Amino acid sequence: MKKYINKKVLIFIVCILCVNFFSSYAGLTAAQRIALIAFSSTILGTLLFWEFRLSCAFLGTAIILFFGVARLDKFLRLASMEIILFLVGMMILVGFLKEIGLFTWLLQRVIIIKNISAKKLMATLIFTSGIMACLVDEVSSILFMIMVILEISDFFEINPIPFVISSILATNIGSAGTVMGNPIGILIAVRAQLTFEDFMKYSFPFTILSLLLLLVLLLIIFKKELKELNEKIDQNTPNDILIKLLSVPAEKNMKVGLIVFVATIILISIHHRLELFLGLEKNTVLLIAPLLSSSIIMVWRRQRARSYIEKEVEWWSLLFLIFLFAQAGVLAETGVAEIIAKKSLLIVPNNKVCLVTAVLFGSAFVSSVLDNIVVVAGFMPVMHTLNEILNMKNILWWTLLFGACFGGNITIIGSTANIVAIGALEKKTGKSIDFFYWLKIGFVVGVATLVFILCALLIMPYYE
Repeated sequence: MKKYINKKVLIFIVCILCVNFFSSYAGLTAAQRIALIAFSSTILGTLLFWEFRLSCAFLGTAIILFFGVARLDKFLRLASMEIILFLVGMMILVGFLKEIGLFTWLLQRVIIIKNISAKKLMATLIFTSGIMACLVDEVSSILFMIMVILEISDFFEINPIPFVISSILATNIGSAGTVMGNPIGILIAVRAQLTFEDFMKYSFPFTILSLLLLLVLLLIIFKKELKELNEKIDQNTPNDILIKLLSVPAEKNMKVGLIVFVATIILISIHHRLELFLGLEKNTVLLIAPLLSSSIIMVWRRQRARSYIEKEVEWWSLLFLIFLFAQAGVLAETGVAEIIAKKSLLIVPNNKVCLVTAVLFGSAFVSSVLDNIVVVAGFMPVMHTLNEILNMKNILWWTLLFGACFGGNITIIGSTANIVAIGALEKKTGKSIDFFYWLKIGFVVGVATLVFILCALLIMPYYE
């Protein structure tokens, strides 16, 4: 283990030295080189030492501030606090909804189907996973879906792994559907000035079509497993059993929780219209909607308010994002992103097809081995500069969104949802999923859905 760690440290040092050499060769100024080295230290440190990612972010920030590349007040302005506050509000809201059992109750309503069959059950699991990921964050969604899948698998005495994989793949795809499905959605929305309506118009339809393509692929891939499930279904009366097995105890706060949840979704969905009517800055209502809901929750459930803040909010992750966003902002402010963008145009031909293809598959394959938030934060300054240079409007932003979300399906470590779900599976059943077994399925699904999205991005003219 010690030898392995030392090897990683050596790789880290060599990579940083290479960044320093090539940045000097490219003619970057001292401030630009320091900004790039600091950001690279955070990214490489996160990739090599995931458990120490916050320490790596601290190190990169210390380098920037110590050498005066950015003043402290400017650094803090670049930290995208509006996104952090949105995520804090959503985490409190989701924690509350989880506590009162609302998601389990919703799943109970959806999963009970008349004349159930293996194909219907698979379709229900896929589209429920995808839609749930659209409405709340992908991690909360997959945790509830795994619970339901394991209970169904226990009853029918079948292997849960094919259905767990199916739900995870659908969750990653569904997370691209709305601004709420994934932290990168709100990050891109703020940076590109996109609204909830934009997501519903440009992202959601292709997300649904991608889920349909996923269903077709999985019906073929898991043909044998579905045949076995059909045989089990024929031996039982699943509708009555499923009602019992998925039943949720009555919760007196359920109705109020549902009202708060629906009101939040409505407020987010009409935020652009409200901002125009009230003369507010774009995305103001979008960003404050979860804060408003969480404030109501903490007043109403005041005895639990402190617990929501301390236990439901992932402060470790949020601190990491604050420093990561700020460092990416410094990269843009110092002009490094513009240089990288211009150098990229020398490598990739300056036309729509090549750029969209490069960004889509580049972000997807990097996201398959590295957290997609880190990938998007790294790509974002370059995307912003490319948009300004080429005047491609929003097509590169949508490309980055789909690439980062769909790329998470390629490997078993491609997204947080993958890791969380597999951890829950191992804890509950003792079963694990082999890396290469996942890769055979994830690669096919990942490439197929990415090719579909590429065609959609290139064919649909209104993306421009």
